[in-house]
Amino acid sequence: MKTDTKLFTSHAALRCVIAILLLLPAMFTYAQRHEWEQFLYQLGEYEGLEASTWETSYNLLCDLEENPININTATREQLEQLPFLTAKDVEGISEYIYFHGPIKSLGELAMISNLDYFKRRLLFYFTYAGKLPENGFPTLNNILKYGKHEILGTIKIPLYKRKGDIDGYLGYQFKHSIRYDFTYGDYVRFGLIGSQDAGEPFFANKNNLGYDFYSFYFVLKKLGRLKTLAVGRYRVRFGMGLVINNNFSFGKLSSLTTLGRGGSNIRAHSSLSDGNYLQGAAATVNLTEGLDLSGFVSLRKFDATLNEDDNTIATILTSGYHRTETEMAKKHNSSHTVAGGNIDYRFKGFHVGFTGIYVVLDKELKPKTEVIYRRHYAHGKNFYNIGINYGYTGHRLSFNGETATGGCNAIATINALSYGLTDNLDLMALQRFYSYRYYSLFAESFSEGGAVQNESGIYVGANWRPMPGMSVMAYTDFAYFAWPKYQASSSSKSFDNLIQATYIKGEWNFTARYKLKMRERDNEDKTGLIFKNEHRGRLSAAYSHGIWQMKTQADIAYTQYKGNSFGWMISQNASLTLDNLLSTSVSLGYFDTDDYNSRVYSYEKGMLYSFSIPSYFGNGVRLALLASSRFSEKITITAKLGLTKYFDRDKIGSSYQEINGSSTTDLELQAKLRL
Repeated sequence: MKTDTKLFTSHAALRCVIAILLLLPAMFTYAQRHEWEQFLYQLGEYEGLEASTWETSYNLLCDLEENPININTATREQLEQLPFLTAKDVEGISEYIYFHGPIKSLGELAMISNLDYFKRRLLFYFTYAGKLPENGFPTLNNILKYGKHEILGTIKIPLYKRKGDIDGYLGYQFKHSIRYDFTYGDYVRFGLIGSQDAGEPFFANKNNLGYDFYSFYFVLKKLGRLKTLAVGRYRVRFGMGLVINNNFSFGKLSSLTTLGRGGSNIRAHSSLSDGNYLQGAAATVNLTEGLDLSGFVSLRKFDATLNEDDNTIATILTSGYHRTETEMAKKHNSSHTVAGGNIDYRFKGFHVGFTGIYVVLDKELKPKTEVIYRRHYAHGKNFYNIGINYGYTGHRLSFNGETATGGCNAIATINALSYGLTDNLDLMALQRFYSYRYYSLFAESFSEGGAVQNESGIYVGANWRPMPGMSVMAYTDFAYFAWPKYQASSSSKSFDNLIQATYIKGEWNFTARYKLKMRERDNEDKTGLIFKNEHRGRLSAAYSHGIWQMKTQADIAYTQYKGNSFGWMISQNASLTLDNLLSTSVSLGYFDTDDYNSRVYSYEKGMLYSFSIPSYFGNGVRLALLASSRFSEKITITAKLGLTKYFDRDKIGSSYQEINGSSTTDLELQAKLRL
């Protein structure tokens, strides 16, 4: 009887949701405050990336939108931050400005043949056609007089209590942050950030200075031969990331969009994340035409789980949570000293660079290697890595690669080759070999296994634009893991395949996507390996007309592993925008999955610097309402209300995160003051 009641409730809810979905297009339409958020969502391999990686990438693009690049003075490093530009695109923009002079308006980008419609459209969000500076670097007086100040305050208020809020967490249940940012064009940036996760103490315990996490940064650019100077907290990336990359990373589909381009960059750590950053100073100096020298030094504390027997480091933590006594005891209990540099030379399309890094920990890193898959994890107290990156960018052919080694006495190499077969068809192949004995504490690059270690593979992809407004992207990736991995007790392999088609016709935008991932995992009794097969599909249609827009999306997921699991979700997004006076949006979705293995993902518009791609499993509905109003040229207020209701459970979460109820409601508020 209980099962029948639950089934009836579920079907009734489904009928109600479908009725609302059908009515929404008539009431509102779908509008993204940032069209590029959907671009990031479509390109990201969200089911394979950690939340911190998404946050880093998203914050970078938010920074660029809030402080767009003057395309007429943009350096190669600045353009390489944009995750949709290939090396040929970057060279094409630079060459056009060099031969034809400054761009008068961004509409002129249509004159650059290799920039397709999608890329030109996205460039409008992150660049502007500004004047050339008359006297080089601006004077201090002009910086102070014309610089822009921005203060951003955000708070998230849960209208429920977790188990830890009642007994367990050291602080209250509110998450909040404040950010101050000062900018002057592409030349100067200074900022302070304070942030607090829900459950963390405020002006209490170890947080006697208020917030649990603070970040500060100061960045100068284009000061004569000094291309970049960063002081405070910053991130760096050199080459393909085999030696060091704590800057940003996307997924395999974005690698196809950029055609495997690498890049070197130093930027401020303006994220709320208390992990994966450096603290000290970094700089890039142009020694002569085509030759750049970069150096960096860092001294900072970090969180770690310590081995009880000898006080060595078992695991380096990057979550940044300090909600309980146990988590607070791990706060900043270890430290590192890092020094390194890069030299990069470019000449007529060719480039070669050399990167080196040396790391000293205050305690020995000693992971618990009795578990076989951890046997070759990084270990020791002193670490060094060196690497050489190389490449060529031509009219149709591009090549990028990097090879690295270090104190581990092992090799890692990655090489990408792309060729423009026609003006509308780009082909790409990428090979990587990461020895199971290779490690670098700050490496991050293209991988299937989530680490620059224990992986060899080949990736082949194509980006085809058969007609104006249409793009078809597809890839297949094979990876082999020589050493056992988590949930795979012997050597294993994986196959990852995806095809996605996007078509824009007038006011309509259609997307279709299918993904098949096959990964070997232990069987039920761990006597052998079997494939875990994951099928994921998506269909979406978006319509935009003036102030009205809408989008309907359907997702399915089917997993075969120790049994079958099926799930689906249908969602509707709608919005109305009245110039800068008021912007409102509604998101409503219904999901029904067998279990976690068939979970579904859905993009949801959020606050500035808050990118949300939650996953859902079980049976329920998700509703989100967002409104933003610009009260004046200086003040913008945004509010969001989110509700998730489950029909198949009376408790949500586990441990301290457990909620005694079948629904959650969160209220978020954000105020931005710009002077």
